[in-house]
Amino acid sequence: MEKIDKHIIVEIKEIILRSRYRSARLVNKELVSLYFNIGKKINTTAKKEAWGSKVLEKISEELQNELPGLRGFSSGNLKKMRVFSGFWIEHLKIGSAMPNEIVLSHGAIGSALPNQLPDNFAKVFFSIGFTHHFSIASKCDTFDEAWFYLQKTIVELWDYRHLEKQIKTKLFQRQGTLPNNFSTTLPKDYTEKALQTFRDEYLLDFINIEASDEGDERVLENGIVRNIKKFILSMGSDFAFMGNQYRLMVEGQEFFIDLLFYNRKLQCLVAFELKKGRFKPEYLGKMNFYLSVLDDTVKQEHEKPSVGIVLCKGKNDKIVEYSFRDFNKAMGVATYKTSDELPEQFKEALPDSESLKKLLD
Repeated sequence: MEKIDKHIIVEIKEIILRSRYRSARLVNKELVSLYFNIGKKINTTAKKEAWGSKVLEKISEELQNELPGLRGFSSGNLKKMRVFSGFWIEHLKIGSAMPNEIVLSHGAIGSALPNQLPDNFAKVFFSIGFTHHFSIASKCDTFDEAWFYLQKTIVELWDYRHLEKQIKTKLFQRQGTLPNNFSTTLPKDYTEKALQTFRDEYLLDFINIEASDEGDERVLENGIVRNIKKFILSMGSDFAFMGNQYRLMVEGQEFFIDLLFYNRKLQCLVAFELKKGRFKPEYLGKMNFYLSVLDDTVKQEHEKPSVGIVLCKGKNDKIVEYSFRDFNKAMGVATYKTSDELPEQFKEALPDSESLKKLLD
């Protein structure tokens, strides 16, 4: 039997996968458009005829009679289509400026939805499934908030449970709220990127710390390292893990950074120091030292100045504000919550084990 060049198999496999991906995107685009137009029709007719609460059940029953075996058009799903369509009609018809200078004129959303959306918006809009769309449309209040979660879902590959968790914990509203000294230590065009990259609170829902472990930072560190993929998922995209207890040498003495990452978007090293208690001013002195050594001995010439994040159990913002004064390295102070501290509604929003496995593999 003749030998087959493995490269041919790999190339054929890539062709098949690309075709499947394109087909899936086309199918998803068609479904999203269909659900939007059905929702739009229901909204328009409901306003004209002042429908009661039972009308959607009747429509669902009649559709089943006309198209026996039809699935996905229960009264509950029809309500979701109505919410989905209503949200985007309200927020896109206004004609306000979107990110990246996208502008829609009055009446831009019509029956031919796919053909009337700006390309850079449509590319994101039609790349996520209807379950994600409904979560966003039913839980977001503004266009900016919805656009934020649309993009995050695509870039960070969120499943819908993780999306709902981020909406419930108000990730959009918490953007840029990290106590920091970025404005005085980073170039102006770099500051905004840094603010968007780091959060003021991290949900370490994969860690369960016993009461006896209070004050032991190594327990927290080990929990993060054992679940490093989940920690990176909680931080967002573009982080690469470089190691824990990262060793620095200065004049023959050893120093160790709890966690060290590299962020591709910021093009810089990111050091995390873990503290089980509340923030203390002396933590920043230690972090400033680490960042100075990183910039002198580890940072490469093309990379930006290193950033440090002190991750602690709690903080007083005024104390943090005073502590930042006179330091010349970029630092922020964030807090964390572990699994035993999350409200029940947040726990319910966590991905099940199968969904999380698919998300992380």
